Amino acid sequence: MRLSQPRVHPLTNDLTPEQAEVLAPLGQGGVIPAGPVLNIFRTLAHAPQALKAFLTWGNYILSKKNDLPAREREIVILRTGFLCRSGYEWTQHVEIGLRCGLTPDEIQMLKAGPDAGWSPADAALVRATDELHADQFISNETWTQLLTHFSQKQAMDVVFTAGQYTQVSMILNTFGVQLDPGQTLDPDLRVG
Repeated sequence: MRLSQPRVHPLTNDLTPEQAEVLAPLGQGGVIPAGPVLNIFRTLAHAPQALKAFLTWGNYILSKKNDLPAREREIVILRTGFLCRSGYEWTQHVEIGLRCGLTPDEIQMLKAGPDAGWSPADAALVRATDELHADQFISNETWTQLLTHFSQKQAMDVVFTAGQYTQVSMILNTFGVQLDPGQTLDPDLRVG
């Protein structure tokens, strides 16, 4: 975690009608198990219109409209979160990644990068994510590798997914969103 305390505190009970409306459907299932509204959403609700727009794009990334299979999508999300040093993002998506078919060993391999023993398809995903993080561009060689294993639309969704979770990581890191109750920070993502 970049910050040990939030810069923007999650909202609790004193909500405007607009904040209450945008938060009402959250925490009710889907990719995230039903339960309390997560700190990320209660933090972003300070700007309810931004949260509403954020959820629209985020729902595309996490839906079947994204042509990447869930496991492959989570490879991109987790690698992006790790590269951005986003403890909150990593913690949330480790649980999701496991449910989507990643193994605990693969999750640890994501920390090491594309040469950590991945299949060629998975290595292409990790390498593309690394290039997007470092240069905001996928090289011709890596793009060709992606297209060997994935459709053009899936390769586009790699870029969309990495871009979304880079933004999410920036938000979480800068606003100081803290882990939700019961979560433990991966020691490799402790900063400072």
